[in-house]
Amino acid sequence: MESWQAERVTAPIAAPPSQPLRCRARTGGPLARVAAWRLCLVPWFLAACAAPGPGPEAAGDAPPPFQTTYAPMPAAPVWIRGATLLTGTGERLDGAELLLADGRIAAVGRDLAAPEGTRVIDGAGRWVTPGLIDVHSHLGVYPSPSHAGNQDGNEATDPNTAEVWAEHSVWPQDPQFALNLAGGVTTLQVLPGSANLFGGRGVTLKNVPARTVQGMKFPGAPHGLKMACGENPKRVYGMEKRQAPGTGMGNVAGYRAAWIKAAAYVRKWKDYDEKVAAGEEAEPPDRDLELETLAGVLRGEILVHNHCYRADEMAVMLDVAREFGYRIAAFHHAVEAYKVADLLAREGVCAAMWPEWWGFKHEAFDMVEENVALVDRAGACAIIHSDSPVTSQHLNQEAAKVLAAANALGFDMDRAHAIRWVTLNAARALGIEARTGSLEPGKMADVVVWDGDPFSVYAKVEKVFIDGALLYDRLDPLLQPASDFDLGILDAAGERR
Repeated sequence: MESWQAERVTAPIAAPPSQPLRCRARTGGPLARVAAWRLCLVPWFLAACAAPGPGPEAAGDAPPPFQTTYAPMPAAPVWIRGATLLTGTGERLDGAELLLADGRIAAVGRDLAAPEGTRVIDGAGRWVTPGLIDVHSHLGVYPSPSHAGNQDGNEATDPNTAEVWAEHSVWPQDPQFALNLAGGVTTLQVLPGSANLFGGRGVTLKNVPARTVQGMKFPGAPHGLKMACGENPKRVYGMEKRQAPGTGMGNVAGYRAAWIKAAAYVRKWKDYDEKVAAGEEAEPPDRDLELETLAGVLRGEILVHNHCYRADEMAVMLDVAREFGYRIAAFHHAVEAYKVADLLAREGVCAAMWPEWWGFKHEAFDMVEENVALVDRAGACAIIHSDSPVTSQHLNQEAAKVLAAANALGFDMDRAHAIRWVTLNAARALGIEARTGSLEPGKMADVVVWDGDPFSVYAKVEKVFIDGALLYDRLDPLLQPASDFDLGILDAAGERR
């Protein structure tokens, strides 16, 4: 299991109620109280699922399929006072204030003026960061409980399955979403696996409870295309299925052949559009779902997220991208990224990496613990990702590992800088850095309150806000989301039976 663009405007944020949303079970056990939390969200679920997505891009155009129905949960203004803020922009503000209003970050600084009715949170001893972002997740497509019937991350039936979309496999009831929320993850990109040269489209989600994946889709976020180089496609096809690709050269030939077809598809549609614009009669080309995805990449609408471990193979993929005129948003895993950090910086390509995973196969062997820091030091966009439902619950600790390794090497990096590896840099790779990833006025109020230094192994997430709504509170069971599989079956008294 391994795996910038124009933004659309979604439905407006609902006006906040005069009091924060509360819903309490006054009798019964803890399961009853959690059930009450979910029941009090039913009206929000129904409104979100009914909310229309963005309209057509232009008059007469059909809207894109599978539109987001995400609608932020109503929330009263919140004023966090006297906390240590890591803004995600490289700043650390001690004893500072953060004001959230209308689902946005309204102000950052000191001596702020808050509107009447604002909820005040004492930030003494607490640290505040942007919501954490995991650019490489398989939540929902490899859910828990895990069994053969729901292992939906790899459409390993052809080396090119660019036509599939990960969102059509996402199970919103996966209990791991709530566990990630408790770890401070507010946004995540769910990707197909890495069996194929072209694995299909990924989807960026807000980590909110929802009945449908459309209710979680991050408004205006571009799709990603999962590509894979290296050992996995060679093993799955050459070794296991006795078909191409079976070698590194077979991998590259497969990419190039597909991009040639995609370029021809783009030309067909361009010729058709030009004829229609000139008033000529023209027959539209037949739709091809696989080529639609690849054409979206060539037009700059879909971002490429490329599973790739070795430095030499990353350099080859950059050459392929240059040949066909597309851009790679990020290399994922990128165990040897430190060897080509200057190339990544020059090309504007991010690298999403682990702090210490290595050695589980040959292409993952030549790893150094300073990998992320070395990429960062070269001026490239460095990111820490998970590829694991457990690791993603502790992205703050993963960042702390890299920070320690960097400073042991004499880099003198600080927390204000390192937090970008799991916030703003990750948002950049997903094409949503103008919307989230830092504590800046006007951005989505995706915020995590920690009970101490988030770079300490002892720190715990205390509160998580998404678009200004308090969706997780470690001290309040009513604000700890639970899926059906967590709840089990309750009797009339609210106890498990």
